Amino acid sequence: MTEPSHLTAILTAIRESYDTVAADYAEQVKRPGELDPLSRALLAAFAESVREDEEGRPVADLGCGPGFVTAHLAELGVPAFGVDVSPRMVEIARRTHPGLTFTVGSMTGLEIADGTLGGILAFYSVHHTPPEALPVVFAEFYRTLGPGGRLMLAGWVGDGERLRPAQAYGGHPVSYESHLLPAQRLVELLEQAGLVVTARVVQEPEEGRKRRIATLMARKAV
Repeated sequence: MTEPSHLTAILTAIRESYDTVAADYAEQVKRPGELDPLSRALLAAFAESVREDEEGRPVADLGCGPGFVTAHLAELGVPAFGVDVSPRMVEIARRTHPGLTFTVGSMTGLEIADGTLGGILAFYSVHHTPPEALPVVFAEFYRTLGPGGRLMLAGWVGDGERLRPAQAYGGHPVSYESHLLPAQRLVELLEQAGLVVTARVVQEPEEGRKRRIATLMARKAV
């Protein structure tokens, strides 16, 4: 599926920004084992749910970055592969995890056949998408998931803040934006796309942090 043309400039900014910060991001981002206990437990619960897929359909880690979480899912027995908009991130992921598959692609136009996925993980990867474009992304989630397929979406939430950082990992210049929507709004958009939200967990900020984290579990009806 081809990405909508009006998103090209936004995707270019995200792609170029993450290409720029990729090496420092891979050094600085937490590994799955360094996450807080609840986040680790939720990833484990997602892995367990998709392992129940009798057809053994693959699981896509969308916005996989350097592939650390993709590899963690594989260690948990999940047939996972990664997709990221940044070629530099994909290059690092392939080098770091040579036994797994990583491809360059956009969540707004996935090169994945209809109904072929057993699960999708979107781990801190949709907040750069403008709210008006999230229906496109969530429609892609619905299209590519097979009947009964699972979704785990996790990331920062807020009250509709629009953040425009000038620099990111390693002090490199970036041109992407972040959009922090309320968790309830994300639930509504997922449901409008046809997905059934089965659980929601909102974590209050840890000491020294400002942002809440929401994790949403959903599935495509059988």
